[in-house]
Formats: sequence, C-alpha cells, structure tokens
Amino acid sequence: MTSTAKLPPPTGGRAAHPENLRHVVFITASAAMGGFLFGYDSSVINGAVEAIRSRYDIGSAALAQVIAVALIGCAIGAATAGRIADRVGRIRCMRISAVLFTVSAVGSALPFDIYDLAFWRIAGGFAIGMASVIGPAYIAEVSPAAYRGRLGSFQQAAIVVGIAVSQLVNFGILRLAGGDQRGRLLGLEAWQWMLGVMVVPALLYGMLTLAIPESPRYLIAVGRTRQAREVLAEVEDKDTDLDARVAEIEHAMRRERTSRFRDLKGGRFFFLPIVWVGIGLSMFQQLVGINVAFYYSATLWQSVGVDPSGSFFYSFTTSIVNIVGTVIAMVLVDRVGRKPLALAGSAGMALALAFEAWAFSAPLVDGRLPATEGTVALIAAHVFVLFFALSWGVVVWVFLGEMFPNRIRAAALGVAAAAQWIANWAITASFPSLADWNLSGTYVVYTCFAVLSIPFMLVFVRETKGRTLEEMG
Repeated sequence: MTSTAKLPPPTGGRAAHPENLRHVVFITASAAMGGFLFGYDSSVINGAVEAIRSRYDIGSAALAQVIAVALIGCAIGAATAGRIADRVGRIRCMRISAVLFTVSAVGSALPFDIYDLAFWRIAGGFAIGMASVIGPAYIAEVSPAAYRGRLGSFQQAAIVVGIAVSQLVNFGILRLAGGDQRGRLLGLEAWQWMLGVMVVPALLYGMLTLAIPESPRYLIAVGRTRQAREVLAEVEDKDTDLDARVAEIEHAMRRERTSRFRDLKGGRFFFLPIVWVGIGLSMFQQLVGINVAFYYSATLWQSVGVDPSGSFFYSFTTSIVNIVGTVIAMVLVDRVGRKPLALAGSAGMALALAFEAWAFSAPLVDGRLPATEGTVALIAAHVFVLFFALSWGVVVWVFLGEMFPNRIRAAALGVAAAAQWIANWAITASFPSLADWNLSGTYVVYTCFAVLSIPFMLVFVRETKGRTLEEMG
C-alpha cells in the first residue's frame, strides 16, 4: 500500500511534477490503508463464523446478529466521521479510526462472552464507517485535479485487496491449526488469531498517518494558511501559484452551502425522485446477496460438504476474482459507460445466481452436494462475484458521486449510503436463518433482485458518462 510507482500522464489537464506525483501517490496509498482495513475487517469474520457458533453454542438467528451488529457501528461511524474530521482534522480522524481498529481487534480476539464480542464488533464497525468516509474525502482534497479520478480509485482497490488478504491470512492460520477453526495456536483458538491479526495493518495505518500531511482544505478552514501553502507545495505542480490556489479554495468554501435533509423532500413520495433512484441503486447493490459471499462463504461451502481448508481456499479465490472484476470496471467505466456495465453485470449475476439456486436444490449425498451440482455451485459463485465486481460494485459509487445536483449532493449521498448499510444489515442478518429454511430458495430470492435490477436501471437511471456535475442539476 505504500508503492511510489508513477502514474501515466493524464490525457489533458495540468500534470503534476513527477517528483511531487510520487509523493502524492505515497500520501494517497497511505490514506487508502483505511480502505484496506475496511475490506479486511468486513471479510475476516468469514473465517470465524462456525467457530463462534460452536464456542458459544448459539443458533443461526443469534449468530447472524453477532455478524451483522458491526454494521450498526458502520452506520454510526459513517454518519459522524464528517463532523469529527471538520472539528479535529482529517489526519486525527484517521488516527482515531486506527486506534479503534487496533483496540477492537484485540477485544474481538479475547472476548469474555458473546456479548463482549458483539461490543467489539460494533467498535470495529465504527472504525470502518469512519474510514469509508474520511479516506476518499482526504484523497480528493490532496490530489492534483488532473489525477484525482485515478488516485480516488485507490480506496476501492484497497478495499478489495483487504478482502483478499484477510481470506489468505485466514487460510494460512487454519492450515497451521490443522484445519480446525477451534484448533489451538499458542494458547488461543484459530478463529481468535484470525480476528486478532488485524492489529498489524491497524498499527501500520496509524504509523502511516504520522508521515502524511493534513488536508490543505481543513488547514485553510481553521486559519492555518501558511501550513496549507506548505502542503500545497508538496502536492501541486512546481509552477503552481500557491497564493492563487489558496484564494481559490477560500472562494469555493465561501460559496458552499451545506445541504440539509429537508432539501431532499419533494413530490408525492416524500423524497425527490432522484433521491429515490439513489436509494434504489444502493439497495439493489446489496440485495443481490454479495456480502453473503464475503461474510459466510466458508460456512456456506462447509454446509454442502466441503472440508474447512477447502472452504477457506475457495473464499480466497473468490476474493481474487473480486480484485480482477474491480480492475476491469476501473478500466471500462469511462470507456463504455456506467449503464452498459451495470446491465451486463445484472444479467451475469442473475444467471450465476440461478445456477447456484439450482445446484443447492440437489439433495445432499453423505453430507455433500453431488459432483455435478457441486462443480456448478463453485463455478457459479465465482462468476457471480466477477460480474458484481465489474459492474455494481464500482458503478454504483460512480453513479452516486455524479447523479445528484450540486445543491443536494452531500445530503443525498448520506441518505443513499444509509440505505446501503440498512440493506447490507438485512442481508447479513437474515442469511443464516434463510439458509436453514431453504438454501436454494434463498438464492432464488437473490436471483429475483438481480433480475429486477435490469428494468430499474433501464427505466429510472440516467447515464452520467461524459456529463459535468453541473449538468446533473
């Protein structure tokens, strides 16, 4: 995450000085460590689900709440990060997040009981929520305009890498524990090490915040103009008129008006139609069941007869597919447009989910899926993640950043993000119970949402490729 490789020159726009650009890449990568922790913490629980069920002898409903309770912390952290960052600065906000990540990792690895584990999950979720907001905001504020889009993509790339690394670490720990999630390693069970290892990237994140500067926008907001000029000198082209840049930022800040919740009201259905479209995008992104693949995949494969080591390996390969799909989306989103990618993704997800539903409908033979159905389920699961990653995983965030008029953008984004956390919680909390009821039927539900996302995209969502933010008004 601290690579200083050069980016290729942008097509148009002012290029940053190469030496400055390498420094900006380091700053951006350091800030994106919050995204890495976001992905790592979101997915690491996958390796501990069955061990937690066994250790505390709890049913599917209670287990689901322990897994999903982190999302409550996420929502609170996301809702409060902006105000915290405006009060104490972006860097201090990152440090608070790093401390919470570190403490929650230790607490999760050494819980007294199931309630204590749930508390630390909430604390970690709060850190995730903060990181999900402050990282992209900071990166946008320190990036030269000509490179802002590509540097901003570091956050999403860091998230999917964090997911993959967590699965690889889980797999390694499981192998050391002899394939048993509750196997002992240095006095602790394997699942405890899985949750506790997050201390390492959390500490690294905290240390990196000591090496990067405060946002010039925040420094100007609190009257520290001289320091803001010094930071701008680090990140802007060497020929930039720093006084003019400071004046430009000050002028923009004076013109800004904070959008409010009441600005979103209108029409017969409480919110403005465009806000409902944003809510719909956010909810469809989650209702296709993508987080089942990251929270429960090891449990899912074990439930149909795959041994623990194999289930952890498939979770890791799914994460690699997620990275590949994300890279494809980053390459294509500005070339083919947002809607074509989303529609292709919806069709691919629907087909893959339908095959998974068919495969899981087969009766188990000696606790395992028959060979044909097992192979189909495995391939379909990877295809589903690939089509999600190359479409809705990236496209929704692009749409949400572009589709709202300037006057309501911040407030509308907040509502859409809240809808996404709620839908995420609903899927995460319901899956264990639904799977106990009928695993195939659960995937039929996800298939229906993938199918419904196609007419929703065709009818209600406008293409934003090549349009300025001002045209969205």
